[in-house]
Amino acid sequence: MIRHLKNATSQEVRAEADRKVREVVETTLASIEANGDAAVRELSERFDNWSPTSFRLSDDDIQDAMAEVSAQALEDIRFAQAQVRNFAEAQLASMQPVEVENSPGVILGHKHLPLNAVGCYVPGGAYPMVASAHMSVLTAKVAGVKRVVAAAPPHKGKPHPAIVAAMHLAGADEILVLGGVQAVGAMAIGTETIDPVDMLVGPGNAFVAEAKRQLFGRVGIDLFAGPTETLVIADDSVDGLLCATDLLGQAEHGPTSPAALLTNSETLARDTEAAIATLLEKLPTADIARQAWDSYGEIIVCDSHEEMLEVANDMAYEHVQVMTENADWYLDNMTNYGALFLGPRTNVAYGDKVIGTNHTLPTKKAARYTGGLWVGKFLKTCTYQRVVSDEASARIGSYCSRLCALEGFAGHGEQANERVRRYGHQEVPYAGQVAP
Repeated sequence: MIRHLKNATSQEVRAEADRKVREVVETTLASIEANGDAAVRELSERFDNWSPTSFRLSDDDIQDAMAEVSAQALEDIRFAQAQVRNFAEAQLASMQPVEVENSPGVILGHKHLPLNAVGCYVPGGAYPMVASAHMSVLTAKVAGVKRVVAAAPPHKGKPHPAIVAAMHLAGADEILVLGGVQAVGAMAIGTETIDPVDMLVGPGNAFVAEAKRQLFGRVGIDLFAGPTETLVIADDSVDGLLCATDLLGQAEHGPTSPAALLTNSETLARDTEAAIATLLEKLPTADIARQAWDSYGEIIVCDSHEEMLEVANDMAYEHVQVMTENADWYLDNMTNYGALFLGPRTNVAYGDKVIGTNHTLPTKKAARYTGGLWVGKFLKTCTYQRVVSDEASARIGSYCSRLCALEGFAGHGEQANERVRRYGHQEVPYAGQVAP
C-alpha cells in the first residue's frame, strides 16, 4: 500500500503559475521579433541593469575575465571538462554511420551530421552555474558543431569570470553577456548584431524554459525543462541524514524544486523528516531549500521494492538516486528517469558538476519519452539511398507503383512508372490509366 506522509503543492496551483509565465514570455518574444537589438537592450537594462556597448565579449574581454579566476579554479574547471569530454567522446564513438545493401542493387545508409549553429544558455542568477558551460558548449564542440554561441547573464554588474573561463575553455565561438528570455530570444530569432542559431540548449529558470518551448519549431531545443527534480529511493541500508542531505542538496536550486523520498521503511521516512528539520537550521541556503521542501517536498512509503518501482516510473523524475541493498535492480527495471545515481557513494551533485555525465535532463515527466542532453542531440541522423542497377530500379518501381495506386497518389506512381519504362524496358500505362 502506498502512503503519502508528506504531499506537495497541487497540480492546479502549478498550472496557474505556468500560465502566467507563458503570457509574459509570449509578449517578450514578440517584442524581440519586432524590435531586435533595441528590445534586447531594453530588457537587459530592465532585468539585469546591464547595457554595455556590445553584449558580445571581445578576445581582450575574455582574457581579462580569465585573469580574475584563480589557478585552482581553472584547474578544477579543466578537470571537470576533461570528464565531460571523455564521456561525450565515448558516446560519439558509439554512433556509427550505416550503409547496407537492403535488397539486391539497393543501397541505404545514414550519416550523423553536426548542426551548424547552436546557442547555449548558462544560468547565472541566484547561482552562477559554471558547470552548464561544460555540459552544453563542450558537448556541442565534441559533436562537431561549427558555431557555438554561449550566453550568460551579468553577475554583480559584470561578466562572471568563472563562467566566461568555462565557456572559453569549452570552445565557445561567441560569448554573450546576456540573460533570461532576451538571451534565448536573441539567439533563436536573431537581431541586427546577433546571427540566429539552429538550436537552443541549456537549463534556466521558468521564463527561459518557457521561451525555449515557445521557440521550438523555429529552432530545435534540447528538451522541455522545468525546475530541478530529485527522487531518493532508499531502504534501511542507509540513514536519514544521508537521505536528508541529498534531498536538500537539490532543493536549494529554487523554491519550486520538487524533492521526494520514496522508501519501504517508515522508520527511515520519519528519520529523514527529522534530519531535514535539523539541517534546515544550519544550511546556508536554507531559505530557498525550506520553501522548496515545504511546498514541493514529498515522502512516500511503500510496502515493497516492486511497489516503489511502480511509483518511481510514474513520477518519471529528472534525478533518481537509488540507495538500496540492490541498486542495480532499479538499473535493470526502471524505465522513466533522467539520470540514475546508484548507491550511496555517488550523488546528484557529482552529476551536476564533475563526474562526466550531462546535467541537462528532462523534468515534468518528460523522462517518459526522452533522455537528457548528450552528444547525439547535436547531430542529425540523415539517410541516403542509391540504386545501382537497372534491374533493381525496375523491381522497386513496380512495387512502388502498385503501392502508390493503393493510396491514390498518381503523381508518385508516375515517378515509379517512368523508371520501370526506362530501366525495365516495360510498357506501363500512365498512372491512373488502365492498361488496354
